[in-house]
Amino acid sequence: MIIGIPKEIKEQEHRVALLPSAAYQLIKRGHEVIVERQAGVGAGYPDGDYEQAGARMVKEHAEVFDRAGLVVKVKEPLPPEYRLLRPGQILFTYLHLAADRSLTEALLKSGVTGLAYETIEVNRRLPLLEPMSEIAGRMSVLVGGYFLAKHCGGSGVLLGGVPGVLPGKVVVLGGGTSGINAARMAQGLGADVTILEVDLERMRFLDITLHTAHTLYSNEAHLMELLPAVDLLVGAVLVPGAKAPKLIRREMLRRMRPGSVLVDIAIDQGGCAETSLPTTHKKPVFVEEGVTHYCVANMPGAYARTATQALTNVTYRYIELLADLGLAEACQRQPALIGGLNVCGGKLTHPAVAEAHGMPISAPVLG
Repeated sequence: MIIGIPKEIKEQEHRVALLPSAAYQLIKRGHEVIVERQAGVGAGYPDGDYEQAGARMVKEHAEVFDRAGLVVKVKEPLPPEYRLLRPGQILFTYLHLAADRSLTEALLKSGVTGLAYETIEVNRRLPLLEPMSEIAGRMSVLVGGYFLAKHCGGSGVLLGGVPGVLPGKVVVLGGGTSGINAARMAQGLGADVTILEVDLERMRFLDITLHTAHTLYSNEAHLMELLPAVDLLVGAVLVPGAKAPKLIRREMLRRMRPGSVLVDIAIDQGGCAETSLPTTHKKPVFVEEGVTHYCVANMPGAYARTATQALTNVTYRYIELLADLGLAEACQRQPALIGGLNVCGGKLTHPAVAEAHGMPISAPVLG
C-alpha cells in the first residue's frame, strides 16, 4: 500500500503523523511511504531523516493525497484539502466531527473512508486519544498559570503560593485522562486542587492516586459553590465521539473573580463552556465576563516533538494493520477499528456524530 504523510496546514500545527523510524518499519514490510517535504521539521525531524528511512519525498501537498491509498494525518482536513479526498481512500487522523458539520458534509461528499483516532475504543479506553489528552491536561496548568500573571491580564495569583501565602485554587471539571493529568500538574505546583467527577469508582481511584487533591461529585450546585474562589478552571469533559456538553454557562462565569482563567480542553469537541470559541497558539486567549479563556484547538501541537512521538507510539500498530491487510481484514483482525469509522462510502457510520448533527446513520460497508 502507498501511505501518504502530508504536512499539516492548520495554523501553528507542528506535529507530524509518522516518525521516520515508523516509516522505515512500513517500508521494510513492502509498503511505499510518501512524505511531503518539511512535514516533520516542526517536530524536529528533517527531510533527511525520512530519506534515510527510505521514504519518497514530494514537494506538492496535493501529490501526497493523489498517490496515497492511506493518508495518515494529525489534524482534521481543512477546506483547501476537501477536494483532495476521494472514494476508496482511507483517511486516518483526529476528526472530531461532532463539533464540525461542514467537515462532516465534506467528507461524506468526497466518499473517503474517515477513521478517527479519537473514537477507537479498547476496553472502555480511547488509546489513540489518551496521549494527547495527557499532554493537554498537563499543558492546561502550565498555560493557566502563565495567563494568571498580571502582565497577561490575569489576577496575579501564583498557583503554588509561597510560605505565608495560600496557594491558588484549581478546579478540574472531569476526572478522565486529561483531568487527572491536569490535577497532577496542579498538585505538583502546590495548588489547592479539586476534581469534579460523576463516576464514583473513578472518584475512589482519584482519591487514592492524588493524595492531596479533593474530589467532589460533579453537579451544578457544587460547581457554583466553588466558582467564586477559583483561580484556574480546567474543562476536561469528554463524551467519546460526541459534542461536549455545555456544563459552564455564561452566568456561571460571572461568579468567578476578574482575571481568573478558564482552560477548555474540550474545545476540539465544541467546548464545555457556553462562552468558549476555538483559538490558536498565535492568539490563544480572549476575555469573556472578566475571565481569560484559553481554547486552543490543538494544544499538544505546542510540544510537537513529544506529541509526535507519543502519537506514533499508539497509532503505528493500526497503520501497519491497515497497510498490510486493507480496511476490511484489518477490522476483522482488530474490531476496535470499526469504532473509528466515522464516514464510509458517503455514509455516516458513527452514532454520536449522527446524533450531534441530526443526520441519518448507516452500517459501514467494508467489502
